[in-house]
Amino acid sequence: MFAIRAYIRLLRHKIVAEKAPPENIARGWALGVCIGSTIPFGLQLIISIPLAFRFKISKIGATLGTLITNPVSIIFIYPAQCWVGSRILGEPLTWEYLRNDIFARLVEINIFSRAGWRILADLGGRVVGGFFIGGILLALIVTPATYIAVKRFVVAHRMRVQRRKAARQ
Repeated sequence: MFAIRAYIRLLRHKIVAEKAPPENIARGWALGVCIGSTIPFGLQLIISIPLAFRFKISKIGATLGTLITNPVSIIFIYPAQCWVGSRILGEPLTWEYLRNDIFARLVEINIFSRAGWRILADLGGRVVGGFFIGGILLALIVTPATYIAVKRFVVAHRMRVQRRKAARQ
């Protein structure tokens, strides 16, 4: 529990420590969360960091925002997005099939190896399509929420800092 609190404090510090405008900070975090929701491990940073440079938004946010999918959360996120995505595609996968047969292979995929691409191909279009469609749906929900939350957090923090400075003078 202590580690989670320390991690949250670190993230809060990373968000407010940047000197960029609140909109740029929020855009970077939203981009990172969007990429983290839609792109499998291994490609997330390769995509999010160059995009952050291209759009001149928070590189820290684009990097840390991808951590929405991490070794702890993918246990829940990947199977859920495959399940939802397969339903949207009209080829529903059962939760048991995803949990027992697919999840272990999804976690083991290393897109930088030939074996990783083979595993991905073996999963089939239903699973891969479900993964991406479910990921896009997840991104459509969490990306705007992240932008709004981070922007509000940064603006509120900066206003508190200004009030404290004014009170001291």
